[in-house]
Amino acid sequence: MTTGTTDSPLHWWSAADLARGIRTREISAEEVMRAHLDRIAETNDRVGAIVSMVPESQALAAAREADRAVARGEEVGVLHGLPTAVKDLMDVAGLPTSHGSAAYADAPAATQDALMVRRVRAAGAIIIGKTATPEQGLGTLTFNPLHGVCRNPYDTSRHAGGSSGGAAAALAVGMLPIADGSDSGGSLRYPAAFCNVVGVRPTPGRVASGRPDNGWTAHGVLGPMARSSLDAALGLAAMSGADRYAPISIPEDPARFLEVASSAPPHVRIGWSATAGGVPISEEVAAAHAAARDALAAAGYPITDLEPELADAEEAWETIEMFNFFAFGREEAARHPDVMRPDLLRNIRQGERLTAGQLADALRARTEIFRRTERLFDDFDVLIAPATPVVAPPAEVEWVDRVGGVEYDRYFRWQMLANRFTVTAHPVVVTPGGFSAGLPVGLQAVGRHRGEFALLCATAGIEAVLGHIGRRPPM
Repeated sequence: MTTGTTDSPLHWWSAADLARGIRTREISAEEVMRAHLDRIAETNDRVGAIVSMVPESQALAAAREADRAVARGEEVGVLHGLPTAVKDLMDVAGLPTSHGSAAYADAPAATQDALMVRRVRAAGAIIIGKTATPEQGLGTLTFNPLHGVCRNPYDTSRHAGGSSGGAAAALAVGMLPIADGSDSGGSLRYPAAFCNVVGVRPTPGRVASGRPDNGWTAHGVLGPMARSSLDAALGLAAMSGADRYAPISIPEDPARFLEVASSAPPHVRIGWSATAGGVPISEEVAAAHAAARDALAAAGYPITDLEPELADAEEAWETIEMFNFFAFGREEAARHPDVMRPDLLRNIRQGERLTAGQLADALRARTEIFRRTERLFDDFDVLIAPATPVVAPPAEVEWVDRVGGVEYDRYFRWQMLANRFTVTAHPVVVTPGGFSAGLPVGLQAVGRHRGEFALLCATAGIEAVLGHIGRRPPM
């Protein structure tokens, strides 16, 4: 599986081409590591995507050992020799986990890896650092009191998105060939859209989670981020699979994702939504979204306009999400309320006040929304909606409080394009859809429940038609 040309600097090679080159000894893991370390040194001060790193000597030693393993003829993993960094909400042995919070400013280095991190290492990836996130992953813009703002490589006066903003920015500017994100309300989808990269929110359970508070939740999921759907499929092959301690994990062989290939246009039936059932959309995003529709229709995709029934998903999302904030954050709120971000503390308090009736109603609505959405795929192979309501906002704002004539009173109101699909529990791939005045605009492609394979094939085909994945930021 190749995903790009190899006539460019190594930091722009696709993850699949790098992994193939290392396996065949066309290139060395040490060369790949040096290229990415150099790129980090060149660009990270301007972007702020990576917030902590292992010593350079350690990273290079790991790369040399990866080369020796290939020379010995050992069987190696799908990410063998590729440098990556982990979102700073997950533990990596030897590195601190700051959660972007002043409460963890002096956190010691973790002593063991999180479950997903263990899988990425087992696939051969070399973890060199941690990527930026807002405090406790709160919101879809990345800023925090420890590390400042993570900036957009396409325009450093603007946000990279969040909460997986560091991962998206690092991919966009060539610091990493592959990365990870997490998502309950657009946390890997918004930054992917703002940075012209690909983010996969899988079906809950596709990537097993070791979370301690609620192992049955369908809201917060982990997923890969990359510069193409084919590279994202490589990441999903490394991350996926069942785990005996992850109760909703899916017992399917993740090696299947190594076979993802572009689907030809006539074989992918698209349901096209301009607003995800009524979410306000800016003129800039609407224009780019319409242009993408025209290009796909001209390429031969059968497209039907529709608006899914999702308005009731907003209240269900808020109720379940606030309960989850209370479940994981109540102890920290008791210990450190004075150093917590105010809207994080507000979420925890709101979750504490929820009644059993409110939670029961939200869970009932979520079940109906899932079934209603799944029925759409009797007639379509993929549902496409805008990924964000606006282009990347200025780096000074903490959240977008207005879209068109609609004002928002909470940071998560402008995330409803993502939140609505979170409630459906269907897999979503955000892929580059166009540009507006030089800023990326993403498409949000939704597939059948547990249908990541077909969905990634579809988005790979869309990327081949639209041609935006090869565009690089000016820096």
